Amino acid sequence: WESLWRPSPFAEPLPGWTRRFPGLSHWVGILCDEDLDDYDRHPDKLAERLADSLPELERYASLVSLPTMIAPDDSLARCTLPETIATDMPGRKRLQAGAFTASLLPLREPVLDWCCGKGHLSRALVRAGAPRASGLEWNGALVADGNRLAQRYGDPVRIETCDVMSDSADWNQAGHGVALHACGDLHRRLLTEAVAQDIDRVSFSPCCYHLTTSEEYQPLSARARNSSRLRLLKEEMRLAVRETVTAPQRVRKQGNRASQWRLGFDGLQRAVTGSDRYLPVPSHPTRLMKEGFEAFCHWAAEQKGLIIPPDTDFNHWLTHGARRLAQLRRHELVRHLFRRPLEVWFVLDYALFLEEAGYRVRLGTFCHRSLTPRNLLLDAQRA
Repeated sequence: WESLWRPSPFAEPLPGWTRRFPGLSHWVGILCDEDLDDYDRHPDKLAERLADSLPELERYASLVSLPTMIAPDDSLARCTLPETIATDMPGRKRLQAGAFTASLLPLREPVLDWCCGKGHLSRALVRAGAPRASGLEWNGALVADGNRLAQRYGDPVRIETCDVMSDSADWNQAGHGVALHACGDLHRRLLTEAVAQDIDRVSFSPCCYHLTTSEEYQPLSARARNSSRLRLLKEEMRLAVRETVTAPQRVRKQGNRASQWRLGFDGLQRAVTGSDRYLPVPSHPTRLMKEGFEAFCHWAAEQKGLIIPPDTDFNHWLTHGARRLAQLRRHELVRHLFRRPLEVWFVLDYALFLEEAGYRVRLGTFCHRSLTPRNLLLDAQRA
């Protein structure tokens, strides 16, 4: 199974599984773009289609299915900040915060909002019943803006400047720690701090599991540390969040063009160096997307200390990039089948950690995937 999801098709034009499962490789290779997109949006449908070749996939739906914690419509409406007072809050974020809040009802204790930004979630929580909220945010400008918003609309919210990874958070005034889409080490820090401080309740929706200072994943729970043979490097952890379900069409097109250019340059650098190895290139400045593929190649070559021959046919390599992108998207379809199982594995580790510390844990989805694919919620209370 690991041979299907560990290799990155970006770095390996022909992952090993294409030889091990030639029928699967042929099937994805002849998919039209419409079917490709449909299967990528509906991995359960893809698993069902591939179960004849890979019988273990018959269990896919049951393994990734989690209880729904989505609140009734009237609670969602009551817990979502009205647009008239959701200043500086994008519409999708406003709905996500409302859905998250509604899934936590009833709210009885003062809240500590971890990595809170401008405190939009805090304001939703206090309007839904939390007595008051304290927010922690490292960005001073966001802290100032958030406090102005809370004061303007009369919400009992106070945000403090705090780097939660290095500063000592003040839990004295809170019995309930929350975080909506805090990334990687940030949400793991929330868990360990909440347990260490013996907080009554902790509720969070994790995101970007791969944003960590560790080179490989360090399980939190004793059970995962002692029984799991799974080792995950930082780049492999990224697979869990590789989705563009909610990205606008314009953003998707820009992403595809950038991928085409990078794949085109990859083919060029392999020809120039004579080495059939992927050469990672750093993130490029946005301006390059306006300067064309040739300018991108010269920039990338400069980053890696390469000299591009003056007679290089850049149109040839741009076409090569388009072919590789089509191939990559089909190979990634198979890899993407393991996004949700990997994410569920992460959150089960978190749930076990909290249970080992004496919490009762609810785990489920707080909103539909169309609102955000990062829709998992762990809600833990002291037993």
